[in-house]
Amino acid sequence: MSIKQVLESTKHLNSSERAMLAHCLISSLDSTQDQGVEEAWGKLAEKRFQQLESGEVKGVSWSEIKKDTRGE
Repeated sequence: MSIKQVLESTKHLNSSERAMLAHCLISSLDSTQDQGVEEAWGKLAEKRFQQLESGEVKGVSWSEIKKDTRGE
């Protein structure tokens, strides 16, 4: 099957299905993964969650982030 045929056959997919297909294709390019990367991300996420729960850090809303990046 040619690339053109593959692209044609995906036109009937909705946007979520096309996004999933794109994700799968991109993921298939990276065949190697650093040892322990999943565990490291999990530990970081847990640490950040605990910091938020304890009040050590305060969350920032998306609208505040957008404002800051625009220099408002």
